[in-house]
Amino acid sequence: MYKKFAQLLEKSNKTIYKVALDTGIATATLYDWRDGRSKPKVDKLQILADYFGVDIKYFLEE
Repeated sequence: MYKKFAQLLEKSNKTIYKVALDTGIATATLYDWRDGRSKPKVDKLQILADYFGVDIKYFLEE
């Protein structure tokens, strides 16, 4: 999932900090996903999908 998130960050020229500010998802949470300390719940994935204008399936499919 994080690879896909990172691709969206790069395409949209946004930082984790900017996404955190815009979505209300804590920066620490996003970094935890990146570092494999935790996995996102569906509600957070939906927020990210809406933010980036993609279907939630984008994150759920391998």
